[in-house]
Amino acid sequence: MAPMIATHGLHKRYGATHVLAGVDLAADDGTVLALLGPNGAGKTTLVNVLATLLRPDAGRALVGGYDVVREPQRARTVFSLTGQYAAVDDLLTGRENLRLMARLAHLPAATGRRRADELLDAFGLADAADRLVRTYSGGMRRRLDLAVSLLTRPRVIFLDEPTTGLDPRSRGDLWAVVRDVVAGGATVLLTTQYLEEADALADRVAVLDRGTVIAEGTAAELKRRVGPAHLELELADGSVRRLPTDGSVPDARRLLAEVEAAGLPVAHWRLATPTLDDVFLTLTGGAHGATAPALEEVPA
Repeated sequence: MAPMIATHGLHKRYGATHVLAGVDLAADDGTVLALLGPNGAGKTTLVNVLATLLRPDAGRALVGGYDVVREPQRARTVFSLTGQYAAVDDLLTGRENLRLMARLAHLPAATGRRRADELLDAFGLADAADRLVRTYSGGMRRRLDLAVSLLTRPRVIFLDEPTTGLDPRSRGDLWAVVRDVVAGGATVLLTTQYLEEADALADRVAVLDRGTVIAEGTAAELKRRVGPAHLELELADGSVRRLPTDGSVPDARRLLAEVEAAGLPVAHWRLATPTLDDVFLTLTGGAHGATAPALEEVPA
């Protein structure tokens, strides 16, 4: 089966700056592909190309099997876009926003009213449906914005940093919504600055830097590229030692038995594995990503 989102050798430049320099990506049906990268890496430019808002200089991009340059109108029937800022009308109520967008999407009036009510309920906005949006909190506005993008039940959803600026509870609410729409069969391309968000939601993660994909795989695969798991020991004198491990509980128990046999006074211990933060900093040359602390072995 062909991927729902695919790019091949995608290029975009502004003057001498290559914002996209040969991007190859694919996202399968019913999955979440998270796109990570530092500011200026080209994430939003890539989303805008896929959403038919920008024409690439070279290469090809397909959404739902439609070429976004040759068949933009057909591609637009497949996807929705939620940008970095909520695009809702403050002078309308939540219900009015949804019904207005349903009309613009050419939904039959009865269908639009029904979908608006369904989405208000699904997003926890039913009690605030007839309040002006200017009275909504940031999290409520983002939920309404995402609800608008789901009016037509799109097969592909582009989410460009959808939780930026939200409090942890509102972010968690949006994570639940993303999981629900993917469970319903949608494909999501998510750009985010929150690495734990990608870890929690993504089936696959791609790291974009200087306009190219420098790494791609599952979160677990990318973490293994950074380095092994380790057992971290805090000794009674406050010093810390780290022992390489395969990350399994049996191996951790084996190491702890060796530590005890060696007579080391351990105050605390934890099994630590690389995080997506480590992946991001290492792969993109972050200030703290180039070197990792050396692992110290406990003498037998």
